[in-house]
Amino acid sequence: MARKRAPLPDHSNCLNCGTELRGQYCGTCGQRARGRLISLWELLQDAFGDLFEVDSRLWRTLIPLLIRPGKLTLDYLEGRRARYMPPFRMYLVLSVIFFVVAFFDPEDDLSLLFEPQPPPSPEEVAAQEEETAAKRKAAETEVNEALQGLKDDGIIGSDDFDEAHQVGDVVFGITPDDPDEEGGLNFDVNPETGECTFSGTEDMPEWLQRRLTKERLETICERIDADDGKTLTNLILDNIPIALIVLMPIMALVLKGLYPLSRRYFVEHLLFFVHFHSFFFLILTLQVLFARFAEFVHLPEAIKVLTIVAAAFYIPVYLYKAMRRVYTQGHLITLFKYIILSGIYTVGAAMTMLGALLFALISV
Repeated sequence: MARKRAPLPDHSNCLNCGTELRGQYCGTCGQRARGRLISLWELLQDAFGDLFEVDSRLWRTLIPLLIRPGKLTLDYLEGRRARYMPPFRMYLVLSVIFFVVAFFDPEDDLSLLFEPQPPPSPEEVAAQEEETAAKRKAAETEVNEALQGLKDDGIIGSDDFDEAHQVGDVVFGITPDDPDEEGGLNFDVNPETGECTFSGTEDMPEWLQRRLTKERLETICERIDADDGKTLTNLILDNIPIALIVLMPIMALVLKGLYPLSRRYFVEHLLFFVHFHSFFFLILTLQVLFARFAEFVHLPEAIKVLTIVAAAFYIPVYLYKAMRRVYTQGHLITLFKYIILSGIYTVGAAMTMLGALLFALISV
């Protein structure tokens, strides 16, 4: 049976750009030649079509972004762009999705829709803390045994074993037990008198001490104590995307310095980090979703942690492979530049995150 042809539009020029029409789509801007939406179904298709179409630009962008380091950047620089989502739009969408997935709490942000829960009794709190500590200890033991087995079989070396332990410590929330090690700005509230004290201001730079005066610090301390730090946390989360946007052009300048003979413009190096940060948000989102799925289906804690650790190891590997693909230099020279870039990136990320924290403190 022959397929019914779509009717020709009832107007001769494109309603978007004014070009004369020769079919159902404008040859200049690509808009479909129709004056109004015909049905609710078409409106939903316009909104969610890319999500459910296997061959849509969404999936043609996310799949290579995740598993083919540097491909999107190289294709974009070589002119193959129409098949993918625009880079900055993709970055903004993935960053928003990550912060919604990671930090949106329906019971907190939509509290009016939920019945208030009675506070747990001291016995319930103690039992929950004991259960959490037991689960963490058991999971830590399982992960250590699995890592030791990989080391004994020669799959990973001693350096990888130590690095995996460090990543695992971060996942489990383990910190070195050193009571003498103190630093930074610390707030403390006396639960009986409500008096707020702080320490560590003498270690701050002079320009920062002039701004964080005693009166301002007392005000900050009182506001943090008033809502258990929720306002400060929200301000920090709001400032992190801005900090990462500030970091990208700085790292693009570093790439331009590392590849002076590449004949690439600054914006082309910037594009590299737009794609890398987009991948970073995507892998973090997948980690959060996997952790929640593993908790929902009661996967063994060792499998959950090892998967998250493996994903964490994939991030630096991804950066190295992306540099190799985009800048097409040998392994040795790429490794040398990768080490320099990683060191500067770590310092730059720490400084921008510190800036986000300080800006949040001043804004409380």
